[in-house]
Formats: sequence, C-alpha cells, structure tokens
Amino acid sequence: MKPYILLDKASLPDGNLLALYEQDGEFVLEYNDLELMSTNLTWSEQMLADLGCVDLLEGATTRPEHPRVLIGGLGMGFTLKRVLELVGSPATVDVAELMNQVIEWNRTYLVEHNGPLLEDPRTNVILSDLFDCLGDGDMYDAILIDIDDTPEAVITEDNVKLYTPSFMALLRESLNPGGCLAYWMAAPSPRLEKALKKAGFNLKEHPAKAHEQSEETWHRIYVARLSS
Repeated sequence: MKPYILLDKASLPDGNLLALYEQDGEFVLEYNDLELMSTNLTWSEQMLADLGCVDLLEGATTRPEHPRVLIGGLGMGFTLKRVLELVGSPATVDVAELMNQVIEWNRTYLVEHNGPLLEDPRTNVILSDLFDCLGDGDMYDAILIDIDDTPEAVITEDNVKLYTPSFMALLRESLNPGGCLAYWMAAPSPRLEKALKKAGFNLKEHPAKAHEQSEETWHRIYVARLSS
C-alpha cells in the first residue's frame, strides 16, 4: 500500500487542524489526525443533494424558473457537484465555506475528481461562516448543511450556534414557500431532531450509507419542511 502524502494543512479559528492527504490517487481530509471525509466515501454527501433538491430537478413541474440553493460547507465538493447535476440552468448555487484553504484545495488538488466546479457560472462561493450568510434577505429554494458530524461533535467550537433557536429562525426566514432544508449528520441526532421540530419544521429522517456498496447505514440525512 502506498503511503499517505501530506499535501497541505490549515488551522481553524479555534486552533483545530485540517489536513489534506493523498494516497494512490485518492484524497483524505483529516481533522486533528482523524479522517473527516475522503474521495472514495461520497455516497451520503450526494444523497444530501438528491433529497434536498428533489423539487428542483431539471424538467420537473415543481422546479422554480431560477432555483436558488445554499450549501453550508464545501468539503470536497461532492454535494456541490451533485446539486449542479440536478438543478440544471439557469440556477444559482451559493456555497458558504469558512476556510479559504478548503476552497483552494477544490480548485487545485480535488479538481481531478470533481472538475472545475468553482468555475461553473452557477456557483458562487462565499468565504464566510454559514450563520453570517443568512438574514440579509436572500431567499432559497433549498438549504443543504454538511458541516459537523453531530451537534455534539462540531468541527469548530463556534458551530454550536448552528443548532440554536436563533439559527433555526434564520433558516425559516431564508426559505422560499415550499422550500426544503436538509442536514447531513454522521449518526442519528435526537438533539437536531428536537431543534428542528421545535422551530416548526416537519421532519423526515433518512438513513444513508457512506459508500454505495456499504451494508451499514450509520449516516443520516434530515429533511425538513415548514409546517403549513
């Protein structure tokens, strides 16, 4: 087996460390020396897009004239890639990413896996905390969030605010009528379920595999819509 090669690393605002490795053509993103995601485990990230954008499919009668999607967390770009495949054109896909290095890794190292996603005219990458991207009047048909493993295992300490009543209120205010909110979680999250239901969302939990051939479905996609 070929060794892991460190390509680059970056410190989060609270001092935690992200590092990008390559091994035999595959890429691994580590968080404090623990694997966070990789280019050969992408099934649930794509499923997040499939479930969150079901009403926005190109050619669907439910598709708005110009769909607007917000993705919280760029990661390795697999959710963004799938959204662009689904929504067609015209469309706008905003991506909130806290780390400039993650954006650059998608433009350089990861482009051989996903192509020039960030050069797509529909893509708008915002170097910002997701919390700060909401509440300025922008409205979305779908909001997809893939940032933390669970509310109890946040990637940076400041992310605890992404599960608060004030953030849930921002999400409500930023969804167009009939819009869809979807969270990716590494495991079942009763805390997230409670927060979403308390904020007035109808919720459906979808088990998800890390890989298409996996037998276990420990990941979760939570799809939420506003109560009528």
